[in-house]
Amino acid sequence: MQKILFALSALAIVAPAVITPAAAGAACTTEAKEKWLTEDAMKAKVTEMGYQKIKTFKVSGSCYEIYGFTKDNKKAEVYFNPVTGAVVKSEID
Repeated sequence: MQKILFALSALAIVAPAVITPAAAGAACTTEAKEKWLTEDAMKAKVTEMGYQKIKTFKVSGSCYEIYGFTKDNKKAEVYFNPVTGAVVKSEID
């Protein structure tokens, strides 16, 4: 029994370190995918917002995510709410 408790205690200490990197991405929506903008509609919205030279456009968890450049030609990684198209998180270099 003590071995089991020790193992569970060790897991409780290690688990947050393992979970943290995955949690680093944005949580964009809890809405069902049926309510999301289509990929084509989202791509159009991203272009309207001034993002260009999009190298990657993908679904990432509950977000649309792009890797590309801003209108000022700065490298951008951006997460969007797939229902509204709003920026949830961005990293601009």
